[in-house]
Amino acid sequence: MTGPDRNAFAEKARDWWRELRPDPGRGKPGDRATLARLRRCGCVADALFEPAVQALARRCGARHEDDLARVALVAAVLAHVRSDDASQPVARQVGPVDATDAKTALCKPVRFRRVLDADGFDECLRAFRRLVILSGSNVNVSDLARSVLAWPREGMWDHAAAERIRVRWVYEYWNAGEPGNGVTAGESMESEKERQS
Repeated sequence: MTGPDRNAFAEKARDWWRELRPDPGRGKPGDRATLARLRRCGCVADALFEPAVQALARRCGARHEDDLARVALVAAVLAHVRSDDASQPVARQVGPVDATDAKTALCKPVRFRRVLDADGFDECLRAFRRLVILSGSNVNVSDLARSVLAWPREGMWDHAAAERIRVRWVYEYWNAGEPGNGVTAGESMESEKERQS
């Protein structure tokens, strides 16, 4: 798995999540037991022991240790999502309704900064679980999977990808449009810090 595969991974992860989610209207029981076990995982390594996570890894062609950990991280986070809201990116959903008033955000700027600072797999697991819960467990599943896959800097195949994801999330959180070509992650992070104060 490499950077260009993130979009394909996001679609496969969304399909995997849909298969696990119960859908009584269609008579589909889903797999509540697997979802419950994934929600209880204390760390990413715990999620790796779930057969459903291994099935997702095979589906996505993950073979290396870091790729498997990334897939397990995504699976453990997606287990907390109750419904898919593809209408907007996750960062925009949890960001301020009014960009001039940070108090209108589901995820307050200080907590959002903690998400941005999350580096390791287990730290990302905790940060994104909280984010999903703050959103009411209703998020854009594809956007979340794509972002979480590239988020940890630990064992990253492309460090610039982790920074680009964070920059995009800052812009979406503040509803500031698309990042410009000349904006670096450091500049964007500094401007996000300035907004907090």
